[in-house]
Amino acid sequence: MNPRDLLAQLVSIDSVNPDLVPGGNGEHEIAGFLATWFRAHGFEVHRLERRPGRPSLVAVRKGTGGGKSLMLNGHVDTVGLAGYDGDPLNPRIENGRMFGRGTFDMKGGIAAMMVAAAKATERPLRGDVIVACVADEEHGSFGTEEVLERFTADAAIVTEPSHLEVTLAHKGFVWFDVEVEGRAAHGSRPELGIDAIAKAGHFLVVLERLGQDLSAGPKHHLLGTGTVHASLISGGEEASTYPSSCRITLERRTVPGESPQQTEDELRTILDHLTATVPDFTATLTRGLARDPFEADPEAEIVRTLIANLGEPPVIRAEPFWTDCALLDRAGIPCLLFGVDGAGAHAATEYVDLASLDRLTEVLTGTITDFCL
Repeated sequence: MNPRDLLAQLVSIDSVNPDLVPGGNGEHEIAGFLATWFRAHGFEVHRLERRPGRPSLVAVRKGTGGGKSLMLNGHVDTVGLAGYDGDPLNPRIENGRMFGRGTFDMKGGIAAMMVAAAKATERPLRGDVIVACVADEEHGSFGTEEVLERFTADAAIVTEPSHLEVTLAHKGFVWFDVEVEGRAAHGSRPELGIDAIAKAGHFLVVLERLGQDLSAGPKHHLLGTGTVHASLISGGEEASTYPSSCRITLERRTVPGESPQQTEDELRTILDHLTATVPDFTATLTRGLARDPFEADPEAEIVRTLIANLGEPPVIRAEPFWTDCALLDRAGIPCLLFGVDGAGAHAATEYVDLASLDRLTEVLTGTITDFCL
C-alpha cells in the first residue's frame, strides 16, 4: 500500500510497446503482476486480450449500490529502452526522485491509482471503483478502446503526468498521405517526364502557408491554435530518372471545434487549387489515423470533486499531446487528466518527483471516496 514501493516493482517489469519497438516485451508480464496485486486486495479482475500478448487489466471493486461509479485509467506500456542513461529497469532514488523508464510516463500514475483505489475501498462505498490499466496508449490506444466496449462509468480520471495540475483539454491529430504523381522518363528526356518531387514542392509551399494562417487564426483559450507539418517525404528511384511519384506524410494537430473532416476539406481545397493552376499537377489525398481533441466541462462533478480534494486553488492547464481522455469523453464519460510531477517522458533520463507521487495518491483517495460515497 506504499505507492513508492509499488512503483519500483512496476518499473522493474519490461513493458515496452512492441508496436513501437519490434520485439518489445509488451504488456503480458505486467498484466500478470497487476492481476495478482488486485486479487490480493479484494478486486474482481478482468483481463482483456483481443490481441494475443497485449492485454489490458481492469480491476473492479463493486459498491453496495446507489452510488456513482468512477474509472481510473492509465497505460502500462512504455516507449523503448535503447539509449536510456543507465539501467532503465532498475529504479534508482536520488534527491527525492525515482529514476527509470516509465516512472513519469506513466507508471507513477498507475501506482498512485492502484493504491488510492485500494485505500478508498477499505470501507464500503456505494459506487463501483474501476481501475483500467490499459495497453498500447503509446501507439494506437487499442487498450482503452477495448476496455470501453466492456466497461463504462459515471466519470473518469486519467493519471497521465500533469505536474499535479488539473488538465482539462488537449489537442487531437489527423494523419494524411499526399501522393503526388509524375511520369517516369530518362533524365535526358524532359519532354517525356514529369518530376513528381518538383510538383510536390508546390504543395509544400502552400502547406507552410496553411500553418502560418492557422497560427494567426482564432485561438482556443487553453490550447492556442491548430498546427500542421510535413513529417515524411519519399520519392524517386535513381539520379537519372524523372520520379514517377512523391509521397508526403503530414500531421494536422487539432483543437476543440476542429474535426477530421474539416482538416481533410482544407487539404482537398489546396490540392484542387494546385491541380487547376499548376501544369501537370496531380495528387491523391488519403486520411490515416484520426484522434479527436478533448475538452472537459470545468463544472463537471468529477472536476469539482478533485479540485475540492486539492485543498488549494488549482492550476488549470491543457496539453498539446493526445491522451485517452478523448476516447473516454467520446464514450460519454466525463473525465479529466491529473498526474504526477517529474520529467523525461520518452527521454534518455526519466524521473518522478516522489512527493508528488504521494500527493497524487492522497488526492485520488479522497476523490474516489467523495465521488463514490
